[in-house]
This record gives sequence, structure tokens and C-alpha cells, in this order.
Amino acid sequence: MSDHPSPEPARRAAVRLTRYTKAEQSEILGGGDDPFGVAHTGLTWLPKEVHFGVRLGGRLVAHAGLLRLPLSAGGFDTEVMGVGGVAVAPDLRGQGLARLVVDAALDHARTLGPRHGLLFCRPPLVPFYERLGWQAVDQDVHVEQPGGPVPMPLRTMWTPLRDDVTWPPGPVRLHSFPM
Repeated sequence: MSDHPSPEPARRAAVRLTRYTKAEQSEILGGGDDPFGVAHTGLTWLPKEVHFGVRLGGRLVAHAGLLRLPLSAGGFDTEVMGVGGVAVAPDLRGQGLARLVVDAALDHARTLGPRHGLLFCRPPLVPFYERLGWQAVDQDVHVEQPGGPVPMPLRTMWTPLRDDVTWPPGPVRLHSFPM
């Protein structure tokens, strides 16, 4: 797969990226110490391992990343595909680019085995992810941090990666740093 889809609007497509660095992130979001608006949480985050993006005219304008993570929910140990680093250039928001990269990431995630996709988002983004089919996790979610597990202060959302999948009731713990 190429990192360079056609720049024609009708042919916009998300592709798997061969790399995603701080420079590429800055290409989308510009500089700044807190491009995702989550520094106030004080959390340590993991980098994503698989990346999808949209390029228009050679410029990277959207991104979503994936990372397989260990999780327990309702006493059941499993793995989830964490989605994170979703970003769209401010001048191109509202054109469906976030949906393209998130859908591409989820299509890939469905080939990897885990039954659930998981993400953490700021409250204003919840309606956007709900429109994409994500559902809020009603339980508190604890995530690992350098000093031990802490409650996730952002909204936790999940989506099924297979048919007939539900979210298990009960305590939820991500056995890693969040993505």
C-alpha cells in the first residue's frame, strides 16, 4: 500500500502509513505541547504501533493509530485493539477524514483477533464517536501508570470488532499504559 492516495476529493482514502513520527503529527496538528488536549490528565501514554492516514496533495491531513493491549473486564482477561492519536488538520475538519482513518484502523483491527476496540476521548468528542458506532463504557476504567493503576479521567468507549459482541459488565482494568 502506498502512503499517497489520490488528492481528488471523490477518491480520498485512508492508507496504512509506513511511519508516523512527531513531525508527521505536527504536519496535521501544528506544534504545541498538548496537541490532543489531554495533558491535564497527567497520564503516561503508549505510542501506537500501526498507523493509518490520509494525504491530500502530499500533505498528511489525518491519522489514527492502533495498539493491541491486555485488559480485564468483568473478571475476564482479554486483549483489545486500542485506537488513539486520532487527528485531523484543523482546516479540514468536518469533511469525513476522521471517519476514514478510524474506519481503516478498525478494518485492520478486525483481522487481528481481539473482539473489542477501545478508545479514550475528551467529553466533547463523545457524540462524534457515538455517530461512528462507539459506545460508552459505563464502569470506571483503571489504567496502569508509573505509580500503579489509576482511574481513567477521560471517557472510555468501545466498539465491537466481531458480530454479536457485547461489553462485559463489571470492573475494567487496562493492564498497560493507555494508548
